[in-house]
Amino acid sequence: WKKQILYIVVGSMSLVGVTLLDYHLYARFARHFYIANLILLLIVLKFAPNINGAARWINLAGFKFQPSEFAKVLVILALAAFLTKHHETIRELKTFLLSLLYILPPMALIFKQNDLGTALVVLAIWFGMVFMAGVRVRHLVGLIVIGSLLFTGLWMSGKVIKDYQKQRITTWLRSIFDPEADKGKAGYHVYQARTAIGSGQFFGKGWLQGTMVHGGYIPERQTDFIYTTVGEEFGFIGCCVVLTLYAGILFRGIVIVASSDEDLYGKLIGSGVLAMFAFHVLINIGMNVGILPVTGVPLPLISAGGSNVIVTLTSIGLLESVSIHRHQLLF
Repeated sequence: WKKQILYIVVGSMSLVGVTLLDYHLYARFARHFYIANLILLLIVLKFAPNINGAARWINLAGFKFQPSEFAKVLVILALAAFLTKHHETIRELKTFLLSLLYILPPMALIFKQNDLGTALVVLAIWFGMVFMAGVRVRHLVGLIVIGSLLFTGLWMSGKVIKDYQKQRITTWLRSIFDPEADKGKAGYHVYQARTAIGSGQFFGKGWLQGTMVHGGYIPERQTDFIYTTVGEEFGFIGCCVVLTLYAGILFRGIVIVASSDEDLYGKLIGSGVLAMFAFHVLINIGMNVGILPVTGVPLPLISAGGSNVIVTLTSIGLLESVSIHRHQLLF
């Protein structure tokens, strides 16, 4: 918990610093951000130790550092500059495909780390930003169709998509029709998570009184499945409070983005942050309650972990910077 407090302090300092700094300055260093992003991800592939089948973390002075988390912010800043520079041709297929190619290298490097969740976050960021930039809807629809066909082909080929990833998806699909499907096998953890949340009932069992959470029935109860802890210990009321807090942050972000029409760069930065935040909340809570397949995506500002909390607070600082500096002209 001492490390977690330190991460929160560092993240809060970053939030304040980023808020006070005029976000227009980042446009000058977009290329540097992009290159730095790729270098960080390449360093992970070379030096990160394998932990539980994934190589995502680098140890710095006793602290775990996850470059793929910081890659999300760098993607937002670099992609915002790219889309702003090409805003006059954004409705053309060429520009649309170039923007997609822009994020494929970092996505591939993150996927290589066995981190599908973060790779999907980057894709969600891109989707939200190009949509707000004004791409043709038919281009997005066409990409979704092609992506679905490609995914089907990879699934059938038995390559790229690993067996445990397939198992998570098939277990989730079966659980839609039968909540107790595979509850003793692949669906064990999700079934237990739903049971734990339900056992909290309306007011919960009380702080640190979650019998299932603290009894070892819930995996990663401090990170991926921390919403299960909220449900069992604080009940329906606690879950609603958490959702209300997230809704407040998202509403604030929407107001900032809606007020930035005169500044496309700021609007796109805000859109990227909103897409990232909303995707994290949706996927994490969705998998905890069993309506979405299990993916390793932390719950913002609640899950334990240093890199994510620093990145989340820094991203909120970016939103506030857009709010404060959007009317300033950069000469």
